Amino acid sequence: MIESFYNMFGFFGALGIAIGCFVLFLFWISGVAGIADKKDDRYKNLKLVLSVFIPIYPIIWVWVDMYRQHTNMH
Repeated sequence: MIESFYNMFGFFGALGIAIGCFVLFLFWISGVAGIADKKDDRYKNLKLVLSVFIPIYPIIWVWVDMYRQHTNMH
């Protein structure tokens, strides 16, 4: 499988996709941790279940949270 992945995308394409998947995985893990850390959220359990079964939800949540923190700092 690794050989076909390399043959399909080439070295730099395979490297870019691997790094991109790794970064998305880090955003997913940090989103789940951020949602789990919220103390006063009424729907915390529902959000945790959604973040495990729908991986794009915590990624979007992290990006929105980073944007909100950026706008609060300026």
